[in-house]
Amino acid sequence: MDFADLPAGWEIWSEGETRYVLAYRSDVFDSSEFPAPCLPTIYLTKGQRGRRPGHHQPAPDDPWHVTLSLEPEIEVASARYDDSNEAVAGVHDLAARFADGEFDLRDVYQVPREDYLDQLDAMLGD
Repeated sequence: MDFADLPAGWEIWSEGETRYVLAYRSDVFDSSEFPAPCLPTIYLTKGQRGRRPGHHQPAPDDPWHVTLSLEPEIEVASARYDDSNEAVAGVHDLAARFADGEFDLRDVYQVPREDYLDQLDAMLGD
């Protein structure tokens, strides 16, 4: 999978045959500046989302899922793709939209973390 030219701040955190994890500014979300669980993350997975490793081998015709999360339980956006190339393009699009500040991150929280979100806005240029 080609993740060249990711928007600034995004990096590949881990990769596998059917699961990729991209992280935003892992240099900042290091448990001292920001809490590590707040690391913005994009997951690219083939087959059932949220599956536990080793419990399901995706079939060739299983779709690809792209999900942007601010925390493990805080999902910002997700999309489904039938083709891996489209899914990678979806990752690039989602990463760029996030880096451009296109999402209202306060809308995804039931109990907002105001200080965290203010600092994240500052990193994104808002």
